[in-house]
Amino acid sequence: MSEAILSMARPITLVQPQRLEIGGGAIGRLGEWAGAYERIFVLAMVPTMGFVERIGLKGVVETFIDIPPEPDLPAVEAALAAARAFKPDLVIGLGGGSVMDVAKLVAALWDSDQSILDVVGVDKILGRRSALAQVPTTSGTGSEAGTRALVANPETLAKMAIESRHMLADIAVLDPELTYSVPAAVTAATGIDALAHCVEAFTNLKSHPLIDGYARMGIDLVGRYLARAVENGQDIEARTGMMLASYYGGICLGPVNTAGGHALAYPLGTRLKLPHGLANAIIFPHVLAFNAPVVPEKTRAICDFLQFRGSDADALRSESLAFCRRLGVETSLAAHGAPADELPIWASEAHAIRRLMDNNPRPMSVEDVLAIYRAAMA
Repeated sequence: MSEAILSMARPITLVQPQRLEIGGGAIGRLGEWAGAYERIFVLAMVPTMGFVERIGLKGVVETFIDIPPEPDLPAVEAALAAARAFKPDLVIGLGGGSVMDVAKLVAALWDSDQSILDVVGVDKILGRRSALAQVPTTSGTGSEAGTRALVANPETLAKMAIESRHMLADIAVLDPELTYSVPAAVTAATGIDALAHCVEAFTNLKSHPLIDGYARMGIDLVGRYLARAVENGQDIEARTGMMLASYYGGICLGPVNTAGGHALAYPLGTRLKLPHGLANAIIFPHVLAFNAPVVPEKTRAICDFLQFRGSDADALRSESLAFCRRLGVETSLAAHGAPADELPIWASEAHAIRRLMDNNPRPMSVEDVLAIYRAAMA
């Protein structure tokens, strides 16, 4: 039996938000939809709190903005405490992936006796009373599309993954106008994060033809529009294309998830405090090249979408690094202050993230991970 038939036969479950609004000015349609709710708890950050007025909410609104770029347990517990005091019937996540992840947890747990630690894993959340709306203001994580949230444990520096159908948004709003002010460097890094979601799902051991379709569309959109969005932040076609690419990447995360690339990126966030998108942009070229020999056909398809000419691993690494650098990404770990003597610790931590590493199409040893980190120092 061929690999394609085996993957087609594997049962998967795909869920998406019940309603999706996309296009310039779409945030106004959220205000109409939210008219049925009286008490609305908005999670945002300082750069995104100004968008709250654009929604046109008519109920009693409270905005919570104390969310760090990489949410940890104390930050989520603070948001939960604020929501419990307010008692919302609608929770809105208005921001990047961190904000939307916290919004999922707040919507599901503010009226629950369960703690964050109680629900780490899959399908441990018992229910949800509040409605949930997700409004991304960057194009990278695709968190608005999925049922997973990540929370850093400050004691272990590990990211805890929580997955539940009760964290699925009732409505997701993709308004490209909300991304106009995103700086070029952030646009580039988050765009490569969206690309990594699609590529890692596409080349995954758990890949499935249904998800391959979304991954292909996402990779194609990044190839068409990311450079344009970086060059001109108010190019509405490019911004819309990147929001859709990010959404498709979020769909890929559900039934399939990411693999080795994201496992290697996580220590760069917890140890080096790099933004998630930037961490993935640094790692992406190296893992793409590492996996190429075992997924040659899919790698060729990726190269076609991104207009890469390289075929062997070394050429592919060079070309994908050049792709990231043309977008303005600083791809050197050394330039970001990574201490060479700590790389073995990071390698052990990344290798231990088996929920992702076990998805990688090519097995990675600790030595392989360390070699990638060392190559990324250049």
